[in-house]
Amino acid sequence: MKAKTIKGQSVDQLKAELEQTTSDGFRPTLALVFLSIRQNREEICRLLDAMGIRIFGATTAGEFIDGDVAEGSVVIMLLDLDDRYFRIVFENIGENDLKSLARQIGLAGKQTFANPAFLVSYSGLYTDGEQIVRGIEDTAGEATAIFGGMAGDDMTWSGPCVFTNDSASDKAIVAAIIDADKISLRGHATSGWKPVGTERTITRSEGSVVYTIDDEPALDVVMKFLGVSAETNTAANEVLTKMGSYFPILMQRPNGDPVVRTTMFANFEERCLKFSGNVPQGSRFRFALPPDFDVVDEVIEQSKEIKSQQLPQADALVMFSCVARHLTLGPMVSDEIEGLKKVWGSPLIGFFSYGEIGKTAYGKHEFHNNTCCLVALKEIDEKPATA
Repeated sequence: MKAKTIKGQSVDQLKAELEQTTSDGFRPTLALVFLSIRQNREEICRLLDAMGIRIFGATTAGEFIDGDVAEGSVVIMLLDLDDRYFRIVFENIGENDLKSLARQIGLAGKQTFANPAFLVSYSGLYTDGEQIVRGIEDTAGEATAIFGGMAGDDMTWSGPCVFTNDSASDKAIVAAIIDADKISLRGHATSGWKPVGTERTITRSEGSVVYTIDDEPALDVVMKFLGVSAETNTAANEVLTKMGSYFPILMQRPNGDPVVRTTMFANFEERCLKFSGNVPQGSRFRFALPPDFDVVDEVIEQSKEIKSQQLPQADALVMFSCVARHLTLGPMVSDEIEGLKKVWGSPLIGFFSYGEIGKTAYGKHEFHNNTCCLVALKEIDEKPATA
């Protein structure tokens, strides 16, 4: 499998890049398209569709290929993947039960391939990524490889979008289902956020809404931790927007690594908080501080371990990195991206997201926040037949 990356600030630039990239006979069948909401998505999709290329697409909060980080642009990875080895599924969420919808996607994977793997993106500011992971696992199996990221919207909060050739929605799931017997997917998720303070308990919650922490109103606990006060709903949400980027929570898992959850919105009257993903009642957590600069080395070292132990070579690298990492690490995020590319020396594409899906050190695929999730893809060489 060959992978090539292109980028552009306009449809005309992309058209020229496509012509040059395919001038040597390269015939891509699949395009991973990550673009700003400022770009002409419909025209870009028509351009790729006319070439017979299937699209897995998401809007972003910043885009990158290799070490080149941009905003307001389009980045595309073109893959000449055998079309028998993948399938694109697009599902509108609408009023459907999210986990049930994810189960359908997992079932579609099992009906298509004996051993499916999933690249996933989704839209909807209130969409719970954990329900997508758990739903796919319910029907495809707990060991199923699931990697992905929530679409962004340049941090305008106007509505991210996912899309494919003929469908697009601000509340949907798009999945590239891949035959894992033909294409190996290996990756990891790393946050680097550091726990601080005493352990606390979620004493009342429903899904991703937390009402009380240690039997106190959740909003009051968070404001006390931050050492600030807010007298209106607007003021509280302004504080929480900053907290989500710099002071998330590390939620303990019964078996495995803690996962990061960020606050999204506050309900000032009910003194409750809406988190980015499911926060079960009874969960224990600690507040967290931004990572030290050595987190870049940590991410790169984990990739080196995967290369040495699981996947010596990779045809393509796909990265989903939380926009909060971009805000926190600043220019160093380019060092992280470039360092990961150098581990395998393969083409890399990715975007800054509002939530990430990837594999923890203990081997479980989880929904994350404020995390870098990398997946390496390699076509499995067929052994020659013997007489």
